[in-house]
Amino acid sequence: MSPGSGKTSTKGKGAGVRIEIRAPRAYQAPGRIAGLRRAARAVLQRHGLENHATLTVALVDEETIRRLNRTYRGIDAPTDVLSFPTRVEIPPGIRYLGDVVIAFPYAVRQAQQEGHSLEGELALLTVHGVLHLLGYDHETGPERRRMWAIQREILHQLGFPEVAPPDEETPVS
Repeated sequence: MSPGSGKTSTKGKGAGVRIEIRAPRAYQAPGRIAGLRRAARAVLQRHGLENHATLTVALVDEETIRRLNRTYRGIDAPTDVLSFPTRVEIPPGIRYLGDVVIAFPYAVRQAQQEGHSLEGELALLTVHGVLHLLGYDHETGPERRRMWAIQREILHQLGFPEVAPPDEETPVS
């Protein structure tokens, strides 16, 4: 997948942490890439994987996410976030969890509609997507409550308690 011309990646504090961020330059702003990494790292830390896993977060346009949604989910419409889990070890002992793809323009609109910051919305979508990489889902009430509780906990830790959806809210895709 080639989400844009700008690409940033980093190796985290632990030897196994590499959270790659792919974003066109137009979607980058001071602190935004670091915020995406911080959100992804918080999920890994919550699950004891901070030294044993790696993943990619990509910011893309709506046409790209629409195409991915159509190809992989059979839904011909844009969405806010998609996750593509894998379970590859690279190198041995380090799991590549997969890719989280976020529609940046969609996230901008959702943040405006919900009345919170874009950074908070991107944190929510990143946390949500990484949880999907780890096998969480929200198809049933109990699954959704479990996933939403973890999202709320992590978003509160990140300083974005206002963006965490309550249990009864319609699930994020």
